[in-house]
Amino acid sequence: MTSRLKQHFPTVGNIAMGCMGFGGDWSNDHYNVQDSATVERAIDTCLNHGINLFDHADIYKHGRAEQIFGDVLKASPHLREKMIIQTKCGIRFADEQVPGRYDFSHSWITHSVEQSLAGLNTEQIDILLLHRPDPLMEVDEVARAFDDLKQSGKIKCFGVSNMHPYQIDYLQRYVNVPIIINQLEMSLANNDWVNEGFNAGISNERSHFSPATIEHSQLNDIQLQAWGCLAQGKFTGNGDQTTSHTSNLVIKLANEYNVSPEAIVIAWLMRHPAKIQPVLGTTNAERIKACAQSNEISLSREHWYQLLVSARGQALP
Repeated sequence: MTSRLKQHFPTVGNIAMGCMGFGGDWSNDHYNVQDSATVERAIDTCLNHGINLFDHADIYKHGRAEQIFGDVLKASPHLREKMIIQTKCGIRFADEQVPGRYDFSHSWITHSVEQSLAGLNTEQIDILLLHRPDPLMEVDEVARAFDDLKQSGKIKCFGVSNMHPYQIDYLQRYVNVPIIINQLEMSLANNDWVNEGFNAGISNERSHFSPATIEHSQLNDIQLQAWGCLAQGKFTGNGDQTTSHTSNLVIKLANEYNVSPEAIVIAWLMRHPAKIQPVLGTTNAERIKACAQSNEISLSREHWYQLLVSARGQALP
């Protein structure tokens, strides 16, 4: 199986870099020289370790994540050809009159793209994702926005984030471009995406993951991307007594495979036949290197199941 992402971008790496941490602190309205240096180191580290898809969103740091990234491209334009740039739109923050909401209107999608193009200092965004489902979505408006953006050369490909299969199928029926990505929260800790497949016909088992999302993606060659892939470090240093058993297993396997604990947690996702693409959330260059080691290994079936059962805290049904 070759995902639509691989079909459009054959050189894309197995891991993506999430850029939500770029641009300083959320509470600030600016970024400084140190923030810029952090971004430069992160980008260089990624590109030197086969990570070439950079995942943004128009809301990250209120637009500063895209802007600081664009500063790097302005100073080093040769880097652009080495990158696949992805961004998301559709979430609007609260203001004085209305609450935070979602907006898939033609006007907001096109406005967001114009802002992202300017912030990222690029003439074309490789992939645009709709960030979260908008209950008031008018599919004709989305289709028209996608057509306009594609024909103008401002966007090359499209995808979604945090959608279930029926939402994707409904959207795909009306838009004229293939949906190539679905980005969801998936990790060793947030493992309902696996549990959902075990629970068919078991009345006392429940999952919070939309049924058949994994299989739907495989059937339609849609690339699954996993945000929150390290589960905030629960198994690599930021856990507690409830996660200590799994953390110890991760360390044991890291020693056995001669890689970092982060690489084991990432490799667990990548071992699945859906070829899930983890989206890293760290800005630390050393941790990026540690995660990149996951490309060097493939967990055995036995080790994969050991990690799952440990993280679940109970045997399989």
